[in-house]
Amino acid sequence: MALAAVLSWQSVGLRAQAEQPPVKDELQRADVFVSGTGGYHTFRIPSIVATPKGELLAFAEGRASGRGDAGNIDLVSRRSRDGGRTWSDLAVVWNDGDNTCGNPCPVVDHDTGRILLLATHNLGSDRESAIIAQKSRGTRTVWLLVSSDDGLTWEKPRELTATTKLANWTWYATGPGAGIQLERGEHRGRLVVPCDHIEAETKHYYSHVIYSDDHGATWQLGGSSPRPQVNECEVVERADGSLLLNMRNYDRKQRRRQVCVSSDGGQTWRDQRHDPMLIEPICQASVRRMRWPNEDVPGLIAFSNPAHESRRERLTLRFSVDDTKTWIGQRVLHPGGSAYSCLVALPGGALGCLFEADGYRRIELVVVSAATLAAVR
Repeated sequence: MALAAVLSWQSVGLRAQAEQPPVKDELQRADVFVSGTGGYHTFRIPSIVATPKGELLAFAEGRASGRGDAGNIDLVSRRSRDGGRTWSDLAVVWNDGDNTCGNPCPVVDHDTGRILLLATHNLGSDRESAIIAQKSRGTRTVWLLVSSDDGLTWEKPRELTATTKLANWTWYATGPGAGIQLERGEHRGRLVVPCDHIEAETKHYYSHVIYSDDHGATWQLGGSSPRPQVNECEVVERADGSLLLNMRNYDRKQRRRQVCVSSDGGQTWRDQRHDPMLIEPICQASVRRMRWPNEDVPGLIAFSNPAHESRRERLTLRFSVDDTKTWIGQRVLHPGGSAYSCLVALPGGALGCLFEADGYRRIELVVVSAATLAAVR
């Protein structure tokens, strides 16, 4: 795609100057989770999917006692039936007393209409450092919750640890963000969920995926990133049939996202490298396919993260029209404090970005219109 393909924000009513704050009235915005409400001190770890019926289902961790990653944490959700403008009352998806139920990572099976929510669990008294050092009472375990009624009710959580976690892995996280269902190639229909883990012996961080070829009945461990210093990740399917894993990077010499590629549906990964265009402060990010290439219209993949080398701020949206080789059309969605995010392709062609804002005080959804996305060429 020639340089002329670079998006002119001005031509669609949005300006591309990265140093300018966003114009509030250009984008649809709504607070979805507000800390200090619903009986929870803090909401963190946003995740969102469009349900088979075209509604939006947002998830988060409801942290009862504080902002920390351990303790009494529940998985909670809210629903929108009008494209993200208004939201239902808070619903608790998984509450295990004082224990930690977290890291929501849903994936929609469009063949069956079911929503599968991957998550992790640990004792509320166990801290991450103790789990990594193998001095905790318990460890991190992997779980699945399933809804067959568009997310209104959920089956009892089912443990998947035996087939998705190796014995020498200590810390483990599903997502955070969302998984995908492969749409093309020999593995069409496969559910792929991004995860990460830490090795007991080396204490090295790796990204990996788990997958299901039978609509979530069973889950297998896929491949891991070739090299360490990466963890929280998301996966996107490319037009050539490959998958790209976009990973949080701990290499402090290169404050850029790391990526690697799979040609076998996530069973193995290769070609790990830094993406020079995607700066980051060591934080989670989101990547999502918005459209496939069609005749003279290029495909479109979106990416969001706090685009700063040292601070969690400046939540920025970028687009790729060449399957993540390059990124164009940078747009700051929130110039202030911002951290984790999750992108979703909305019914009708719009894009939603659910993200943590203003020092974890709230989780906000911003919607970019279908007309704006249609202009990205």
